[in-house]
Amino acid sequence: MSDRPRIFDDLAGVAGGAFSALAGVREEIGAMVRARVDETLGSLNLVRRDEFEVVREVATRARLAQGEMENRIARLEERVSDLEASLTTPTPHAGS
Repeated sequence: MSDRPRIFDDLAGVAGGAFSALAGVREEIGAMVRARVDETLGSLNLVRRDEFEVVREVATRARLAQGEMENRIARLEERVSDLEASLTTPTPHAGS
């Protein structure tokens, strides 16, 4: 005769099978929850982090370029003003 009755071995096998089944159910529920969360987030029109970072970098470069263009325009306007001023200033005639 064995030290453990056969019933305990059978119960251990059933318990192991039940735990395996519960683990499978847990994984299935997890997959369903993830799918539902993905679906909900997709309907909210949210932006993924990597897409946000790309757009932020583009906006930063655009702001820098805009600042450079504003400076250039200011310098050009100053030159135009100087040229206009020099054209409107009467020049003394050589014979006067």
